[in-house]
Amino acid sequence: MKKILAFVSILLVLVLAACGGSDESKGDDENTTIKVGATSVPHAEILEEAKPLLKEKGITLEIEEYQDYVLPNDALADGDLDANYFQTTPYLEQTVKDTGYDLDYIDGIHIEPMGIYSKDITSLDNVKDGTEVILSNSVSDHPRVLALFEKAGLIKLDDSVKTNKATFDDIVENPKNLTFSPDYEAAILPELYNSEENTLVAINTNYAIQAGLDPMDDTLILEDEKSPYVNVVAVQAKDKDNEALNTLVDVLHSKEIQDFMLDKYDGAVVPVGGEK
Repeated sequence: MKKILAFVSILLVLVLAACGGSDESKGDDENTTIKVGATSVPHAEILEEAKPLLKEKGITLEIEEYQDYVLPNDALADGDLDANYFQTTPYLEQTVKDTGYDLDYIDGIHIEPMGIYSKDITSLDNVKDGTEVILSNSVSDHPRVLALFEKAGLIKLDDSVKTNKATFDDIVENPKNLTFSPDYEAAILPELYNSEENTLVAINTNYAIQAGLDPMDDTLILEDEKSPYVNVVAVQAKDKDNEALNTLVDVLHSKEIQDFMLDKYDGAVVPVGGEK
């Protein structure tokens, strides 16, 4: 009889332990974790601000920071990330074209106006004949930079070519004989701004801010807020309707986050979509 009671007691303990384990798992399931890749400034900073808002909705946000534009899409395609937030739609489209990755995006979040900087040239009137223009080797940036130089009156592009498709071969007038050098990783452009004399450097706003430059004050040419180069939350195509990732986008569109962008970056980051 004692053996039977002992056996029943052990069985009861095991059953209770199993029930306790089930309850714990259920609790874990109620909280969804998403991992999002982002460049440090401003994307990771914006995501950090969104963390508590997502937590209120039962979503834990993990942020993986990157210093380049290639690895976040590689990691997303490999399934190491649930989403990434760092790139414009043209860059994403070019990546898909070049790699065959099955990536898409949920929506646009903000615009970072591209700027043209120079440490030595203080005015466009002082641009000398043959000045070198340094820009990134990202093909999606090239028409964007060319459009800025055309808007400033320094070059003219072929009228038959769409602005967002323009290449250096489409320059039909170049009175200053500018030479374009699209040979550099975007992350090192601020270093070249500091080291190369009498040059013009096209720097993406995230790298400019990170280097201590103020796009509103330090640029010779700056895109306006109507720029079509919107930064998006990218996902694998199969996850475009994922509830948690769409909640992330909703939070990034919220008034709290949009106000944070406007207050912190003072016009260098312009929110789009969502609440006004």
